[in-house]
Amino acid sequence: MDAAPAIAIRAAAVGDVPLILGFIRELAIFEKAEHEVTATEGHIRRTLFGEDARARALLCSVDGTDAGFAVYFFNYSTWQGRPGLYLEDLYVSPAYRDQGAGKAMLQHLARLAVANDCGRFEWSVLDWNEPAIQFYRSIGAVAMDEWVRYRLTGDALARFAGVSETEAGPASAPAPRRTSVPPAG
Repeated sequence: MDAAPAIAIRAAAVGDVPLILGFIRELAIFEKAEHEVTATEGHIRRTLFGEDARARALLCSVDGTDAGFAVYFFNYSTWQGRPGLYLEDLYVSPAYRDQGAGKAMLQHLARLAVANDCGRFEWSVLDWNEPAIQFYRSIGAVAMDEWVRYRLTGDALARFAGVSETEAGPASAPAPRRTSVPPAG
C-alpha cells in the first residue's frame, strides 16, 4: 500500500501573492466564472497582507508541491455574542484532490475557530458541487437552507451607497452618513 502523502498547511506570506492569485483563477475556472475575477496582485497584497487586512490565507502543499489555498476571516454572531470564522474560499488543484488536502485545510481552520473561541465555522458551496456537498455532510456540516444569500456589487453597490463606482474604493470611500431616526411614537 502506498504511503499517505505528506500534507503541510501554513499561513500565506506576502511572497505568495502570485501563487494565491493563480489559485483564485483556477477556482474561478472550476466554478465557470473566470470572467468575474478582477483581483490583481496589488489587490491581494493590500487586502491579505496590508496594514488593515481583515482576511487571511492558508496554503496547502502535498508532498512539497503547492496544492491549494483557503481564504478566511472572522465575523461576529450577535446571537452567540462570539466571533465566527467564515471560509470565503477553499480550493485544491485537481491533481491533489482525494488525497486529504481539503479535509486537512478544513480541520486546520476548525482548530483556528476553536482556538479563537468562535461559535461558528461557516462557508458556502455552489448548489451544483455535489461532491463537496456530500463531503461537507460527511464531516457533520449542516446546510443552512432557510437562509437566502443576497449580494450587492459593482454599479448596484455604488448606487445604493450614493457614490459613483469610480468614487468607490478604499482610498476614496466617503465617511458613512449619520442618519437620525425619529423617536418611536
